[in-house]
Formats: sequence, structure tokens, C-alpha cells
Amino acid sequence: MAPVVHLCSVSKSFRGGPSVLDGLELNVNRGEVFGLIGRNGSGKTTALRILMGLLRADHGTARVLGRDMWEADRRHRQRVAYVSQSQQLPDWLPIHELARSSSLLYDSWDQPFLTEILRRWNLRADQPISRLSGGNQRLAAIALALATRPEVLVLDEPAAGLDPIARRDLNQCLIEVLGEGTGCTIVLSTHLLADLERLATRVGIIEEGRLVAEGAVEEWQRTMRRIQIVFSQEHPPRDFSIPGAIRSRTLGPVVSALARIEDESQLDAIRAMDGARIYVFPLTLEELFVDWFQGSTTLGNLGPDPDRHHG
Repeated sequence: MAPVVHLCSVSKSFRGGPSVLDGLELNVNRGEVFGLIGRNGSGKTTALRILMGLLRADHGTARVLGRDMWEADRRHRQRVAYVSQSQQLPDWLPIHELARSSSLLYDSWDQPFLTEILRRWNLRADQPISRLSGGNQRLAAIALALATRPEVLVLDEPAAGLDPIARRDLNQCLIEVLGEGTGCTIVLSTHLLADLERLATRVGIIEEGRLVAEGAVEEWQRTMRRIQIVFSQEHPPRDFSIPGAIRSRTLGPVVSALARIEDESQLDAIRAMDGARIYVFPLTLEELFVDWFQGSTTLGNLGPDPDRHHG
């Protein structure tokens, strides 16, 4: 089955500057929640804007539901909803007027669903956008996007500016939408990695415009570890390495690594070494993100196939 979201060898630069995207590859299947994570300036927003047909790639192809959104007709665009990082709604209009206008553009518009979301999020339909807080304006934009009943929902920093309760309610709503079994596919970029641990089925790390790692969230949680080896001598043995290490560094007698450990027996040889103490720590997605970017070398896939590399 063809992926619902497909980016192939996508490159983009602005005004002759350095590449923002550099051969980006990404595939998302129907019904997945794919989280795109990376540091500021890594190319996440540019990738999503190209995907939505708001920017043109310099090279490569970008398709949603089999079509380039830059050339897609109205009927195809109805199947996709997008909330940008800097979404600006007409602030002089109340939500119900925005809903009425949107309902004319989307054949699948679901007004009862919108009414229920607004009730849950304590948003008044008769209140002008200008009178809403920044966080509530964000929620209003997401509510309107959800009411289109999209097959693909693209969200750029959806929880930016939301308080913890609003974030929880947003996540719960997205979970319920997925639980309806309609096959809705969600692609989102966020720095709130605790949210991704609840929502995402797969996560990809984008670095310098390339997807440098991707994998199932459950797989990462099961296998990714921070490992520290402390030797009694001044330096570790010559050519010492930690099995499964993706990134490692040595400081005196201490070797630290971000490692993929499929089985604890991978570390038995180290445990058997004289004068070596080993410490193994599980990682949250946020801790994995921090450990990843503490290094400087781009390495490959953290997913089920460790021999396949991106970039």
C-alpha cells in the first residue's frame, strides 16, 4: 500500500542561502501518528509547508494521498487539514462565522462534532477571535481543522501556548479521533515530547534538513538506553566500545553512550571485565532527544532495521 504522506529527496533553500532541507525522505502510512522532532531551524516547518503545497521544493517530490498539494484541486484539498505554527484566524469574526464559511468549502464538514469540541474546550462560538487568549485561538484553529473530518491532519506545534490542562484535553481529543477507526493520519511537529509519547506511533528526528533517524515509539522506549561505564584505571582499554552505541564519548575513565540495547546480554562482556562498573538508564523521549543532540555526529536509523541509515 502506498504511503499517505510521501517526501522523496526533498531539498529547499531560500534566496541562495544554505539548504534548509537536504534530500529529506519521509513516508507515513494510513492511520499513523508520525511525530517530527528536531532542534529549532532543523527544517521541520519548511518540510510541512512543502507537504501542504505552500512552498515549492527546489528538488524532489512531496505528495499527500498520492497528489502534489501544490497542484491539487479543491476536492483533493478537502481531504487534508493543516494548522500552522503561526496560524492567524480573522480576529474580527466569531468562531461560528468562521465555521459557517468553512462549512461551504468542505463537503465532510461536521458541525455537531465542532459544537462538542467547543463545549469540551470551553470556547464560546459567538466570541470574536480577538477576545480569545493566544492559547484559545490555537484551540479554535485546531477545532475548525478537526471539524473538516480530514483524512490527513498536519499540525505544526499544535500545543504551543496551551496550559497543561488544555494540552491534556487536546491530546485526548486527538486520541478519540484516532480511536474512531476512520483511518485519519496525523503528522505533527512538536517540542513537547511527553505529548508525543502519548500520541505518536512513530517518530523521526530531523537534523540539518535530513531525517537522520526514525522508529516506532514503543521500540525506542524498549531499547534505547543511556549507558555509563566507569573504569578503575585512568583510561578505558584501547579500542573499547559499548555494544549498540549510537553516540558515545570518553572523559578520563568514564565512557558514556546513547545505545540501542535489544537484550541485556549484549552488556555481559563488559560486566565481566575487571575494574569496570556499568550503569544502565532507561530514557524518556525527551531524554533521548537531549542525548541525541549532545553529540555532533549524524548517525542512522533507530528503528527495527539498524543496518539501514538515513543520510
